[in-house]
Amino acid sequence: MTRQPEMQIASRVVYQGRILNLRVDQVRLPNDQETFREVVEHAQAVAVVAVDEDRNIFLVRQYRYPVGKELLELPAGILEAKEEPLSGAQRELAEETGIMAGSWQYLFSIYSTPGFTDEQIHLFLARELHFTGQSLDEDEFIKVTKVPLEQVPEMIRRGEICDAKSIAGLLGAALYI
Repeated sequence: MTRQPEMQIASRVVYQGRILNLRVDQVRLPNDQETFREVVEHAQAVAVVAVDEDRNIFLVRQYRYPVGKELLELPAGILEAKEEPLSGAQRELAEETGIMAGSWQYLFSIYSTPGFTDEQIHLFLARELHFTGQSLDEDEFIKVTKVPLEQVPEMIRRGEICDAKSIAGLLGAALYI
């Protein structure tokens, strides 16, 4: 017997923000019980694994307020309205790192935390790199860090690289590098 998915009965937006909305839905479960689901609506995003001819990966170090510390991450960001993922990836890589790439490869897309948000992140591999200069938003304070690819697995194991999109992208890119 196939289980029916949860069915929305009612929905209300309890918060609307600049980068996310919070919605509370009343749903009917497959067993006909009713409950509530909190859903963070988030714009789609992109992240980029930029690798040079010497097999160095370019990461960004920035303070992340929700976790209270600096993280080492892939260059990433939110897509603008009606922006295609590849265009967003190219824009974010250039803005955050000052890197332009001559070769782009789509890797895959992930849902960051599907238990409470619809955020989808599209991951790309960028090669044939050349540098133009960062163009940061006024609220971004980012340091670009070059890391040899062979150091990445140990950095993940030690927790130096610890956010999901970066780990997924780096491991996925390893299939092609």
